[in-house]
Amino acid sequence: MNRFKTSKFKNTTPKIAKKDGWINNVRAGSFSCQGNHIKASSKLVVFNAEQAGGGMLGLTSVKPGSDGQWTVSLFSCHSDLVTDMDFSPFDERLLATCSVDETVKLWRLCDPELQGSNSPEQTLHPGHGRVELVLFHPTSSDLLAVGTTNSPLIWDVSRQDAPLAVLEQHSDHLQSLSWKRDGSLLASSCKDKMLRVFDPRAQLAPVQSTKGLQNNKDSRILWAKDDFLLTTGFDMVRSRELRLWDSRKLSSSVSSVSLSASSGFRMLIPLFDDDTSLLILAGMGDTSIDCFEVSTSEPFLSQVSHCLTDASTRGVAMVPKLAMDVMSCEVMHILQMTDNYIIPISYQVPRKNSRQEFHDDLYPDTAGTTPAMSAEEWWQGGNKQVEKVSLNPEKQPKPKSQSPPKKEASGEGRKEEPRGCSTSSSPLSTPSSSAAPSRSPSSTSGLSSGFLPSPSPSQAAKAIQSMLGPISKFRHIHGSVMHRDTHITNLRGLNLTTPGESDGFDANHQRMAVPLAISGGQIAIFERSQPGRLPDTSLATIQNSVNVADFCWDPFDPHRLAVAGEDAKIRVWRVPEGGLTETLTEPELILQGHTEKIYSIKFHPVASGLLTSSSYDFTVRLWNLDSGDEVKVLSGHQDQIFGMAWSPDGRLLATVCKDGKVRIYDPRRSTEPVQEGPGPEGHRGARVVWVCDGKYLLVSGFDSRSDRGLYLYSAESLSSGVVVNIQMGVSPSTLIPFYDPDTSLLVLTGKGDTKVHIYEVVPDDPYFIECSSFNSSEPYKGLAFLPKTECNVRDVEVIVGLMLTKVTIEPVAFSVPRVKKEFFQDDVFPDTAVCWEPALNVSAWLSGSNGRHKKISLKPKDMTPVSEAPKEAPVRKYLPSSVYLEEKTDEQKKEELLSAMVAKLGNMDDPLPQDSFEGVDEDEWDD
Repeated sequence: MNRFKTSKFKNTTPKIAKKDGWINNVRAGSFSCQGNHIKASSKLVVFNAEQAGGGMLGLTSVKPGSDGQWTVSLFSCHSDLVTDMDFSPFDERLLATCSVDETVKLWRLCDPELQGSNSPEQTLHPGHGRVELVLFHPTSSDLLAVGTTNSPLIWDVSRQDAPLAVLEQHSDHLQSLSWKRDGSLLASSCKDKMLRVFDPRAQLAPVQSTKGLQNNKDSRILWAKDDFLLTTGFDMVRSRELRLWDSRKLSSSVSSVSLSASSGFRMLIPLFDDDTSLLILAGMGDTSIDCFEVSTSEPFLSQVSHCLTDASTRGVAMVPKLAMDVMSCEVMHILQMTDNYIIPISYQVPRKNSRQEFHDDLYPDTAGTTPAMSAEEWWQGGNKQVEKVSLNPEKQPKPKSQSPPKKEASGEGRKEEPRGCSTSSSPLSTPSSSAAPSRSPSSTSGLSSGFLPSPSPSQAAKAIQSMLGPISKFRHIHGSVMHRDTHITNLRGLNLTTPGESDGFDANHQRMAVPLAISGGQIAIFERSQPGRLPDTSLATIQNSVNVADFCWDPFDPHRLAVAGEDAKIRVWRVPEGGLTETLTEPELILQGHTEKIYSIKFHPVASGLLTSSSYDFTVRLWNLDSGDEVKVLSGHQDQIFGMAWSPDGRLLATVCKDGKVRIYDPRRSTEPVQEGPGPEGHRGARVVWVCDGKYLLVSGFDSRSDRGLYLYSAESLSSGVVVNIQMGVSPSTLIPFYDPDTSLLVLTGKGDTKVHIYEVVPDDPYFIECSSFNSSEPYKGLAFLPKTECNVRDVEVIVGLMLTKVTIEPVAFSVPRVKKEFFQDDVFPDTAVCWEPALNVSAWLSGSNGRHKKISLKPKDMTPVSEAPKEAPVRKYLPSSVYLEEKTDEQKKEELLSAMVAKLGNMDDPLPQDSFEGVDEDEWDD
C-alpha cells in the first residue's frame, strides 16, 4: 500500500456478535502474567480461569454445538498460575502451557462437551525458575521457544531431556517473544527496555539489539511483514505507543503511533494477520479495540477501525485463518475475553456479492497445517516453508464418506477413544501422521455403535461438577445491610489514617471502638444497644494522649480495651457498664517494654489475661495483664512485622514479616521461631490467619508487582513454600482476613474497598472455592465481626458484622438462601465454640497447660433440625408430556382443523343480523 493507492481493507468493519452468540459460563482470571490469557485453534479455545489460583484453564469450542450452545469445561493444568499457552499451528488439539511452577506441559485436548479428563502427554522442566512464555515454531514440528524469567530457550520436545539452546540471559524480566514468519529469527522485548533479535542456530547472543523502549512497564514484540517488527509499550509520560521497526536497522523506529494514556500501566496486546497485514490492538481493561493496517512503505501505520465493546477486555485471541467464514467476506475473527463472557468479533470487508461468491482478492493462499520440517532438520540449517493452501471452499478437499466399522472377530477390540480426542501415542505427532480414531466396540462398554453410553444420574452429576469445579453450599451467600433502625449515624471526625497494621475498627457483642481524628489519640465508644443519630455536640471518649497505633477488645471481658500508642506503651482501659458518660483519661494499666513504636496487639484466643504485641524494635512480646508484667520476648525478625495470629488451640503464634518470611513460634518452648518459610514478595503489608482447624496458614499480601494475593501454607511444613495462591487484583489496601471456623468461610475486607470477597477454604485441592461477594454502596473504612450467637439462625445468618463508613456504623448480615427456613439448618450451623469464655487463665497457660473452648448448639428449642425433617413425596408440577404429545392420525387432525374453522365461521342456517331490522311501510316511500 502507498499513499496514492487505496487499500481494499480500508473499510473493514468489526461486527460484535449478538449476546446469544456470546460464550457464557466464563469466569475469567485477572492474573499478572505475560500471556494473552486466551488462545484459539481452528476448533478449540482455552483461557485462564479464576480457579485454583490460576492453575486451571477453561476449555470451550470456537463454534457452538448442535444445540446452538457452547460447552465450557475446566481442567487443572499446573500447581500454580498458568502464565502462557499456545496451540500448535499444525495440530488444532495440541496445546503447550507454562507456569509459575517452573514446568512446561503439552496436552492433547478433547472436545469440551465430552467431559473427558485431560492429562499432560509431556512435561518439561527447564530448570531456570518461573516460566513466563511458550511459543510454537511457525514452520517446524516439535519445536518450542520457552521464556523463563530472564532467558529464552529453544526446545526440541522430542528430546525432552534438555533444550537445544539457552540464549543469552537478559538483564531483567523477559516480557515477550516472537518468531519470524519464516522461522529463522526470534525477537524478544525485556523490562530493561531492550529489543533483541536472535538467530539461535548461529549464536546464543543476539545478532541485533537496541534500547527501543522508553518505559520498563509491560511491552510486546511481534514480527510483521517481511523484516519488520511491531512493539507496544509505554512512553515517558505513560501514554501507550505502537512502534514499527526495520529489523535490519534497529537504531530507530520507522513509524510510531501514540495512543491514549492508561491508568495503572495496562498492557496493549497486539495480534497480527500476515495475509491481510491487519493489526489488532486490545488494551487490558479497555472497552475498545483498534485495528490498523501495516505497510512497509509510507504511510506505515493506517488506522482502519475503532471498535467500542460492551465490557472490559481481560484477554484477546485471533482465530486461525482456516476457520474464517470466507463467504461473508470475513478477513479476521477475534475473541474478546471479559469477566463473564467470550465475545466473538468478526472483521468483514463490505462487498456487494458477499454470501454468493468467493472474493479471491481478499484471501491469498495461507499457510497450511502440515509442518515443513522437523525440529532436527531446522536445527541443522533447514529453511523450508509451510506449504500454502487456498481458502476457496470449492478447492477444499471434501470429506470422504466412511463405511460403517466392521465388528471385531474377537471380543477384544481396541479401546474406543472419545470423539474429538486424538489416539496418537506421540504427543507431537501431526494430524497427517496421527492414527485415526478407532470406531471398534469398546471392551469395557460393550457398545457396537460409535455413540457414547448415556451417563447415569450420578455420572451426570459428576460430569457437571467436573465442568463447574467444586461447589460450595455457601456459594449463594448473600450479604445485606440491616434496617436503618439498627444503624449509628452522624459520625463525625473519624480517623481515616490508622496504620496499615491496624484494622482501624473493633467491636464485641456489646460495644464498638472507633478512632477519632482529634489530638490526644481519642477513641469513641458506642453501645450496640443504643443505635440512632449521634448528637452534634462533643462525645465522651477515651483519651490516650498520643496517636493510636492499634486497639482491640478483650474477647473474655467486653469492658476491657487495650490500646497501643506511638510512644511504645500499651494502655488498658475499662469501659463502665452502660458505656462512657465522661471522657476517660486514666487507664487501668500501662504496659512498658518495647523500645520503638508498636505495630499491632492481639489477645490470646484461649487464655484470659494474655496480650501479644509487635513493635518496630522487631520483637514480639507477651504480657500478663493480671500482674502487668512482660513474660516473653520473641526474636528472629529482620524487618517490620506486618501481622501475627494465634493458632486456634492457642499453642502457636504465626507472624508475617517485611523481610519476606512467615514464621511460627512456640512461645513456651523457645523465643526463636520453630518454623520459617518464604512469604509474599511484596513489601506493602500482609496479614496472617490460621484456617482448617490449624492445618494451614493463610497469608494475604502483595506480590512483586504489587498485586494483592492469598497464599496458603501447610502449618506443618512452612519451608515447603506456598501450597496454592490466588491473585486478587490491584489495590493499595491490604486485605484483612476473617475466618469463621464453623463454616470454613474466609471473608476478605480492605480499608477503602467497596467489595467484600468470600471464599470457602477446604483442606484439599482446589483449597479456595469462591462464593458470592458483597458490594457496599460506598467505600467502607473497616469491618468487625461478631460472635456466632449474634446470628439469627431462623434467617440462616451464618456471619454478622459491623461496617464502618465515613459517617455511619451499619450491621451487615451474611445469610444462606434456604427453602425450609422453618427447620434449623444443622448442616451450616454445627456446634460453635464458646469463644467469649476463657478455657484457662494466663498463669495456667504459662505453666504449660492447654485448653479448648467448650461448644454449644445454636438450635432454638422450638426448631427441628433439617436433617430430621420428614421426607416429602415429590409433587408433580406439570402433566406428563404424553398428555400433550399423544399421537393422532392425520384424519383426526384434519377433522379437528375443519371443526375449528367451522366454529369460527358460525352456523350457516342462522339468520343474518340485518333480518331483524325494522323496515318502513310501502306508502312511506312515496314521500
